[in-house]
Amino acid sequence: MASGEKIHRCGWARDELSIAYHDQEWGVPLHDDRGLFEFLILEGAQAGLSWSTILRKREAYRAAFQRFDVRKVAQYDDARVASLLADEGIVRNRLKIRAAIRNAAAFLAVQKEFGAFDTYIWAFVGGQPRQNRCRRVEDVPARTAESDAMSKDLVRRGFTFVGSTICYAFMQATGMVNDHLLSCFRHRELR
Repeated sequence: MASGEKIHRCGWARDELSIAYHDQEWGVPLHDDRGLFEFLILEGAQAGLSWSTILRKREAYRAAFQRFDVRKVAQYDDARVASLLADEGIVRNRLKIRAAIRNAAAFLAVQKEFGAFDTYIWAFVGGQPRQNRCRRVEDVPARTAESDAMSKDLVRRGFTFVGSTICYAFMQATGMVNDHLLSCFRHRELR
């Protein structure tokens, strides 16, 4: 961008943390299983809360869930759950914490079957990001046929906190869809 030119972003990127996330991560195609596991857990934790709340707690989540080492998380026991419920840095919801552990075990099963979670999850969009062309935030869908199919299959495989809306937010976060508004500078960069 030329110096002095105003940068246009998606309207939800308002504070320093959300602007950095928007500019550097949101919508960038992610093909790393650890990163995909992180977003799967964070999107589930976000249910009923704002994404800015989860962004503020992200580093605490990384510490609490051992940098999202899926093998370690799958082994968490009742003592570890009790410890997590006492951790003020994360969302202290027993169902969401149990879901993270259950999802870790299901994630490992998917890795075993497909060789990588990445291979499995990106098949829902044919291996290529969907390029949406929304002009207004109101035009961005909350779910799609792909997120419906993903949710249904994840549930069939034993995952929880993976409803279609959560799956669509996961797709947006991991770059499976480009939902930056057409006016946003990142839309062009991620095309």
